[in-house]
Amino acid sequence: MLCIAPQDKAGGDLRVGIIGAGRIGRVHLETLASVAGVKPLIISDIVEPVLQDVVATYGLPAYSLNPDDVINHPDVQAVWICSPSQFHADQIKACARAGKHIFCEKPIATDLAGTLEAIQVAKDCGVKLMTAFQRRFDPSFARLQKAVADGEVGRPISAVLQSRDPAPPPFAYVKGGGGLFKDMAIHDLDIARWLMGSCGKNEPVKIYATGACNVDKAILELKDSNPSEAIDTANILIEFESGSTATIQVCRRATYGYDQRVELFGTEGLVKHENVFPNTVEKWNGDAVRRADPMHNFFMTRYADAYKNETKAFCALLKAGGEVSPSGDDGARALEMAMACDLSLRLGRPVLMSEVQLPAGQKRVAA
Repeated sequence: MLCIAPQDKAGGDLRVGIIGAGRIGRVHLETLASVAGVKPLIISDIVEPVLQDVVATYGLPAYSLNPDDVINHPDVQAVWICSPSQFHADQIKACARAGKHIFCEKPIATDLAGTLEAIQVAKDCGVKLMTAFQRRFDPSFARLQKAVADGEVGRPISAVLQSRDPAPPPFAYVKGGGGLFKDMAIHDLDIARWLMGSCGKNEPVKIYATGACNVDKAILELKDSNPSEAIDTANILIEFESGSTATIQVCRRATYGYDQRVELFGTEGLVKHENVFPNTVEKWNGDAVRRADPMHNFFMTRYADAYKNETKAFCALLKAGGEVSPSGDDGARALEMAMACDLSLRLGRPVLMSEVQLPAGQKRVAA
């Protein structure tokens, strides 16, 4: 395999390109355009009017309808992949072979074989690959993890994660989307593994997942093709090497907003974070004492800071060096956990992580 060596920044600006000018691509571009020492050079998309608007808004020198023009741009050192999921794996491999460092929105690929192959190509070509699990960069999640890592609550014993969306996605999105575990709960699976491993190596060894359709009965017709696409509510119990556990509750619909809470219990105490509201104003009157405004009802507003922080973190890492986190391997491990949930749902019993079958000739991500 021919790989072009990554470019040395050599004290100048970090020059970047972006694939995808949709909602998330624009979020990352806005951050990139605001970071000192970072210079966006080119963006690609399939909709030219959108590209023209983006270029005019952020002052990019160039745009293209072909992502290969971003990947093979001679001056681009790193590429932000914000395209639809089915293109990620091929674009990661192309970027790696072109010597470009890679920031990729999840998933790395839509299947485990493609995920492991893309990660290996990036390793073989010596480029850095970051998986965009933005919750790790949310101030609340990050502070909670730091508390655990710093030993503020002792050794982790158990965690409870609650994750509920304001409304279910359209049927067309659910069909063929990989199911509740790969599409939605994969963020929670990653956070559970991240938190419970904060004090040292502590990989998941067993998973038990149950699920039901409680919100959108239309998706029940997907049960025969993919059982996890036919559920919108699930409970997941994860057992880790140390004997610690994490429980995840997910649902596609919460009438009160975007519900994201975590509680972690340790040998020396407990740490948790509650939901984030747009402001801290409360309204007191004769009827009730309550928040003046409801909580966030859209993930883009709930995690606005997280999206900015993850892009800034990758830029800082490329400029100063260091280990990538979350890495491609972290993305693969979260996908394996989601696959274990799928298997548990189908079999109706707990499953060992070792029961998740890997593609022929490929090895499990090193824990």
